[in-house]
Amino acid sequence: MRVIEAAPDRQLWAQTRHGDPEAFAALYERHVDAVLNHCFRRTGSWQVAEDLTSSVFLETWRRRHVLEVDAGSSMLPWLLGTANNVIRHQMRSLLRHRRALSRLPHGVTGPDPSDEAVGRIDAEARMRRVLGAMKDLTMVEQEVIALCVWAGLGYADAAVAMGVPIGTVRSRLARARERLRVLAPDAPPGMGSHD
Repeated sequence: MRVIEAAPDRQLWAQTRHGDPEAFAALYERHVDAVLNHCFRRTGSWQVAEDLTSSVFLETWRRRHVLEVDAGSSMLPWLLGTANNVIRHQMRSLLRHRRALSRLPHGVTGPDPSDEAVGRIDAEARMRRVLGAMKDLTMVEQEVIALCVWAGLGYADAAVAMGVPIGTVRSRLARARERLRVLAPDAPPGMGSHD
């Protein structure tokens, strides 16, 4: 293992802020799977999740001169918080796009051919069912489930990602879990990892 890959996030980020692409690449390799899984669990589509993950890391690189990481901190909470912002922006754009399309004359559409593996298709279908159950949760309840249950962040890291106090994360998570239990008692909260 190269020395740069073993360095803590704060050191890699300090090097990244000075324009070191190898340090940024090490951060990317360290956290890309977690960000990709988070985006998939929020959208139910691997293709969209891959695009969103690219946007998260592009935004991180773009903001490298203004973001500071505390000593001992991981970049993951900040990256997942950025992912939430990118997802919200994408959802608003998609909603505007769908509204515009709904005003166009409707044509006949055929099935969308796919070259993706059966496993990915099945995972997407299962994730869409879970997201369908979660649609009745508020956006902050969806975010806290995605961060704490699916991404496995602790309360402190989720608080950083969401920009709220730890107590708020705890209460939102308890409320979200209870509502999800009522709305979809058979929904597996850990489903949808990308191995």
